Amino acid sequence: MQLPALMEAQSQGIETFGELELAWRYLQQCPWVGITGTNGKTTTTAIVAAIFAAAGLKAPACGNIGYSACELALAGEPLDWVIAEVSSYQIEASLSLAPQIGVWTTFTPDHLERHKTIECYWEIKALLLDRSQHKILNGDDQTLLKGLPWRWSDAYWTSCQGQSLAEGCNGQRCPVPQVYLEAGWVKVEGEPVVPLTALRMLGRHNHQNLLLAVAVASLAGIPTEAITTAVTRFPGVAHRLEHICTWQGIKFINDSKATNYEAAQTGLAALENPAILIAGGEAKVGDDTAWLQTIQAKAAKVLLIGEAALSFSQRLDQIGYTDYEIVETMDRAVSRATKLAHQLAVKVILLSPACASFDQYQNFEERGDHFRQLCQQLF
Repeated sequence: MQLPALMEAQSQGIETFGELELAWRYLQQCPWVGITGTNGKTTTTAIVAAIFAAAGLKAPACGNIGYSACELALAGEPLDWVIAEVSSYQIEASLSLAPQIGVWTTFTPDHLERHKTIECYWEIKALLLDRSQHKILNGDDQTLLKGLPWRWSDAYWTSCQGQSLAEGCNGQRCPVPQVYLEAGWVKVEGEPVVPLTALRMLGRHNHQNLLLAVAVASLAGIPTEAITTAVTRFPGVAHRLEHICTWQGIKFINDSKATNYEAAQTGLAALENPAILIAGGEAKVGDDTAWLQTIQAKAAKVLLIGEAALSFSQRLDQIGYTDYEIVETMDRAVSRATKLAHQLAVKVILLSPACASFDQYQNFEERGDHFRQLCQQLF
């Protein structure tokens, strides 16, 4: 909302707002689920949409995933729910968007080139939940746990740690999760809903995404049978730890949507075995400490591409990690990775850039599609 033309309009008292707000004004007679967060929102949105579809509801995903919200409004078809993935940019440009159910998945510094301060980024995210009738929060995210229990005392919390959130509440009494993992089951208020084994996606972070989605379904009154059916059939999300192929015993995993350090760290940590990591692109502001530690623990080799290659190599040198090469492009990265995999006896090649894609691609989808194409050309 900082374009000169928009700022001039605002100075003249002309109302300005974004596409999602426009759709809301036409579709607000229908209940909305609004899902935001630094990471995890796409997967959570996709699982929620799958659960609602399994229940026979017309509830398409929109916003940052699937359709634009205005496409749904223009279609004019009756909807049972709107399931919207909502970015900080979209919240910022939405004056009255007020979902029936609001979800906050995770919070780490991101988009600071636009929002300038982490406090501003935080308040923009919080605004969506302020306006939501029901609020669902990730109790395993320490930043959310420290900052939000006292802001929304009626919020629903989720946790992979069972029914107790014993730490992280600044010395205050922690909230009790209503949706949690226990004895291999997702439970809602003590009642088992779906076994964790039904979920086919890798990583503890996806367990949390599942909990958030089940919490939404529970608040919306979705039957347990529909939840189980949807979770069992859910294939995962493109560009997020997406298994592309297995070639000569080597798995190729596309995690192009990992556009910041936390997402990339989560993706690498989710792998059971050491991997050759392809990373780089247009670097973002953020704390790379945990990512670098995970590289030391889990990366047999790092192949660096894009604008960030040199700065990433310098950071790796600083921590004493020398098993990296600057290869510059995706073509060279895949070619080099396939040769190194046999030499190093590595069974996984992972694209998880920890960067935006705009130095070499239009978006992270184009980057992931290029990786997929190169992998499939091996056959």
